[in-house]
Amino acid sequence: MCTFNAANIFSATTDKSIGEFIADFERAAKPKGFMVHNADKMNMAETFAAHGASVPEGFDLHLVQVCNPQRASKAMGMNPERAALIPKFITVFTKEGTTQVRMLRYGIDFAYELIGDEDFSRKLSGSFEDLTALIEEAL
Repeated sequence: MCTFNAANIFSATTDKSIGEFIADFERAAKPKGFMVHNADKMNMAETFAAHGASVPEGFDLHLVQVCNPQRASKAMGMNPERAALIPKFITVFTKEGTTQVRMLRYGIDFAYELIGDEDFSRKLSGSFEDLTALIEEAL
């Protein structure tokens, strides 16, 4: 389980390209039941451009939505209030020639304060631990 009580941002760096990191993450995630939900829309430069918004030259940020359909369907089916905390995004961007990886994680106490569901808070924390391990494997 997460060893922090509030929320924090997981941060990592890799020399892999964004595409290589995401491909390696997907390979690691699949056997654990996780999938990338938005593969065709994660490139934010393309998404912004499609909506008429401009970005600086060289802007390279991917917002990777990760889902474990089996876990998510059970959790939301039991209580739709949980849905606000279930989407998990991994932010991947380039900075100074390296690929940066970030993920907002919720600790047990933080999730409990928001939803008031101890069992769900523990499972959510476990999901963040699983995702952190998968990110580290893909680095």
